Parts: sequence; C-alpha cells; structure tokens
Amino acid sequence: MLFSRRGPGRITPSEAYRLVRDRTAALLDVREADEYQAGHAPGALHVPLSRLAAAGADTPGSRDGHSLVLICRSGKRSRQAARLLAERGVEAVDVTGGMIAWAEEGLPVQDAHGQAGTVI
Repeated sequence: MLFSRRGPGRITPSEAYRLVRDRTAALLDVREADEYQAGHAPGALHVPLSRLAAAGADTPGSRDGHSLVLICRSGKRSRQAARLLAERGVEAVDVTGGMIAWAEEGLPVQDAHGQAGTVI
C-alpha cells in the first residue's frame, strides 16, 4: 500500500491532488452535506465523519483497494477520521489544512452542480 502502517499521516493538498488525479488513492470528504455541496474537490466521495464513524469495518471507498485520503474544511475532522480508520486497520492519511489550504493552493473546487465552488 501507499502509506506507512505506523499510524495516520498527513499530506499536503498538492500531494493529495496528485494521488487522486493519478488514481493512486480515493479522496473522502468528511464534511457535512452543506459544506460539501458548496465546494469540494472534483472526484471526492462525500462520507461525513458521523457516517464514517458508524460504518464500522465497511469503510466507503476502501473496497477497491485504494489508499484513502481524507479531507475536511481545516484538517481537524479529517485527522480524527484518519485516526479512526487507522484503529480499524484501514490505510488513510489526511490533508493538512483541509479544503481551505486546497483552495489557497489554487486546486480545483466545484459545487454540487459541477460549477466553481467555494469553501464554507
């Protein structure tokens, strides 16, 4: 697998973008629905932290063998999600700075309709 088994790590938005673009990892956005709909990374799967916590061993996005990259608004929820998944033996990292840093790096953000989105 792509990441270290020593525990959840952190990667930059640019690293996350490259992994998702190259289809090396799946990107899970763990924010709430209104946040995701206002603006998310293209190709991100929407899996709110509450759903992820309740999912048990059946982690959405991990069934295809991809490593998981987790993102939220600022990095707090995605860090929590990465720890939760690591406890379940699922390989995952979170994006430092979340969608705020993603947008600040000029990476694409789209809304629920595929148009230019905003991070709320």
